Amino acid sequence: MSVRDLIVLGSASAVPTRARNHNGYLLRWDGHGVLFDPGEGTQRQMSRAGVSAHDVTWICVTHFHGDHCLGVPGIVQRIARDGVEHPVDAAFPASGAQYWERLRHAAAFRDTDVIRERPLSGERMPLDTGDAPFTLAARRLSHPVEAYGYRLEEPDGRTMLPAELAARGVRGPMIRRLQEEGRITAPDGRTVTLGECSVPRPGQKVAFVMDTRLCDGVHELADGVDMLVIESTFLHQDADLAAEYGHLTAAQAGAVAARAGVRHLVLTHFSERYPAEDEHRYVDEASAVFGGDITLVHDLDRIPMPPRRLTGLQEGQD
Repeated sequence: MSVRDLIVLGSASAVPTRARNHNGYLLRWDGHGVLFDPGEGTQRQMSRAGVSAHDVTWICVTHFHGDHCLGVPGIVQRIARDGVEHPVDAAFPASGAQYWERLRHAAAFRDTDVIRERPLSGERMPLDTGDAPFTLAARRLSHPVEAYGYRLEEPDGRTMLPAELAARGVRGPMIRRLQEEGRITAPDGRTVTLGECSVPRPGQKVAFVMDTRLCDGVHELADGVDMLVIESTFLHQDADLAAEYGHLTAAQAGAVAARAGVRHLVLTHFSERYPAEDEHRYVDEASAVFGGDITLVHDLDRIPMPPRRLTGLQEGQD
């Protein structure tokens, strides 16, 4: 059974707290695992979440501040120690290659050759995902050091309509031929087209936006996604600090989601300056401008992808 969900391995910002580990987010997608920003302690958090190095097929680092990358050595060494045999692609800003090299070889261990480096440069970067059931692209953001956000997209498809197929006598292997060829001849001699027996099925989309000020890249990444995982380091009262340090407020994250037509807004990367009893204020500020679903994450949360958005059918029907 395919699984599509986000496992939150850590949700603090620069300073971890008793309740929140440094960053770490594993997006599981039909047998693939995209590990975003493994901060310090990610290896242990994966164990607590019941996932392993074998579940990781991509490591995507947004930038080389410590809370987003200090877990890389442990993850790499665990991939080697556990004998992971499949390729693990590693995307990171090319300008931080020296930091990647230090993290990649931070301690003595029996190395692995499965990691394939994908350094990023430029404003927009498509990434070769091979035969994975999704595409992956990076977009430059606005932070004191070079930083990228990521966008994962499933290709659009079509959902077959059993009643329409039955009405035309299309069954068994004929359905596959119709999907592949676009039209077939039914048993009664009629020509049946794919459009008569199916409706468009937009591919699901996820955006991952960490440390950044508001910029074009934020809006481009978030446009029309089903799930937006986005930093909300500050509350509105500290908007000036957010701009100074290259971060977003919860209110700004909500405004981005509203403008982009996001379905599920996932808030994370919280500053340690705010006490736990103030957590509701993040949701309050975001919901004042965004009317969709909002999740304020906690470590080890599992957030499922929203039901499919289908054209011409009730949402969630398959």
